[in-house]
Amino acid sequence: MTDKSNDTPHADGPAPTGPPASSSGRPVTSPYDSPTTQMPKPDLHKDIPRTDEDLGLDPGDEVPTASAAQASGGGDDSYGYASIPPAAAATAGTVRLQRRNREPRRGTLDLGLFVLRLVVGYTFIYHGLQKLTGWFHGPGLDGTKAMMENGGWDYPSLSTALVIAGELGGGILLVLGLATPLAAGAVLATILTAWMWKQGMIAGFQYNAGTPTGVELDSILAGAALAIILTGPGRWSFDRARGWATRPAYGSFTVVLLAIAAAIASYLFLHGGNPLTGIGPFN
Repeated sequence: MTDKSNDTPHADGPAPTGPPASSSGRPVTSPYDSPTTQMPKPDLHKDIPRTDEDLGLDPGDEVPTASAAQASGGGDDSYGYASIPPAAAATAGTVRLQRRNREPRRGTLDLGLFVLRLVVGYTFIYHGLQKLTGWFHGPGLDGTKAMMENGGWDYPSLSTALVIAGELGGGILLVLGLATPLAAGAVLATILTAWMWKQGMIAGFQYNAGTPTGVELDSILAGAALAIILTGPGRWSFDRARGWATRPAYGSFTVVLLAIAAAIASYLFLHGGNPLTGIGPFN
């Protein structure tokens, strides 16, 4: 004989429906089976423990900390602490991407800075090649030394080397946008020295371009170099990954002060005199 399966129909008829009956014969129900079933009401007047004394705790006991549990040693920890792994260190590329995402749209700003660098840089390259090679109807190296000597410079060879390095080297780096703060600082120091030299030839302010002593072009070039230092070369440059390319900070003022100090020191040591004679209180 085989046992009958529980799933077979009842011998006397269909299987009974409804909730199963308990040992007492009453059906087993749950208060959640019917929304009309009355739920037991909580005792709102029962005292809820609020202090350590109500909970049976000793106020003098200290709650163990994670460091104390780890210092106690042993493999059986009385308290379990969730260990959160440290966040992965952000890479330089991620930081730059996040910074760029926070920056507003720059529009044509980078293009404008690129054009400004080209104009200023090529102007200094042009004058540097005139003095070094004699191209573009320039005086050449020997003619530049003679010009510096006739202009009152004490060390014409050193003066010639400094002016060519400032114009040619600074101009090339400025066009490339490479080491831009140093390049623009060198250009600014060179043009300020030339400004003082021309201005000191004749008393009074020589802001004109019609005479050899005019400082109008020198003033414009000095202002353009100053603007590049303060704004940065933009993203169209080899310095695009540097902070000073788009967001120059207080270091720009340091570069400006060093360039002005270098120009004044070079002029006083290699030439001497007061270039501001006849201007304002300098009479």
